[in-house]
Amino acid sequence: MMQRPVAVRVLGLRVHLATLADLNAHVAAAIRAGRRSIVAHHNLNSLYHARRDPRVHAFYGEADLVHVDGMGIIWIGQLLGMPFRRAHRTTYVDWVGPLMSRAAAEGWRVFYLGGRPGVAETAAARLRARFPGIQIETAHGYFSFGLEHREDELIVDKINAFRPDVLMVGMGMPRQEHWILHRLDDLDARAILQAGACFDYVAGAIPTPPRWMGRSGLEWLYRLICEPTRLWRRYLLEPWLVGAWLLHDLLRRLDRPR
Repeated sequence: MMQRPVAVRVLGLRVHLATLADLNAHVAAAIRAGRRSIVAHHNLNSLYHARRDPRVHAFYGEADLVHVDGMGIIWIGQLLGMPFRRAHRTTYVDWVGPLMSRAAAEGWRVFYLGGRPGVAETAAARLRARFPGIQIETAHGYFSFGLEHREDELIVDKINAFRPDVLMVGMGMPRQEHWILHRLDDLDARAILQAGACFDYVAGAIPTPPRWMGRSGLEWLYRLICEPTRLWRRYLLEPWLVGAWLLHDLLRRLDRPR
């Protein structure tokens, strides 16, 4: 039985007080046990989608571990009186190195699904150079999926032929959550990770935010400046709705009998 970090509820959604070490330990335990385990994460964008999209909400219900990806979750949790610390926030920019190092050392097989054609391959080549001996395979995320799409079947066949210990799905939200939920019972993989743009950063397709900006909670500003067309709604509109949910939650707490 895998031990999980303490779970709390942030605006009605489950989040674990997990550190980077906890994430690696959870992945290792899933692989040792030969059990499928979904490792997900939350940030303000995922809170928005999980509360508005039933399939995304269902995906989080399937996840075994939900760690914090955005400083906004840390601040909301602290405002609500929860014992969040900065160490409970892990982004893939910070996790991918330690995870790949552990994969190379332990002989884990890693499959990354996502990104534009060529991007994941470039990232994989860089990781092979940095972590000699790592076993890694990729496929781009530009395909149609659903019961009627043969391309989707071929992707699943490729993944299952590789039999990954770690399957990283990085196709953007909510597409990656929809696909994982849709294909969950068909996948022969142990740890399934909701990986976002992880390999885009590794490949250099997207500039990596300076880590001081990540630590100070300004990573969103760097990303918005780099990709304004794609991310303006995520960073300039969605937080206002999340803020309204937070205000409602705070007012409800104040109205409770003491």
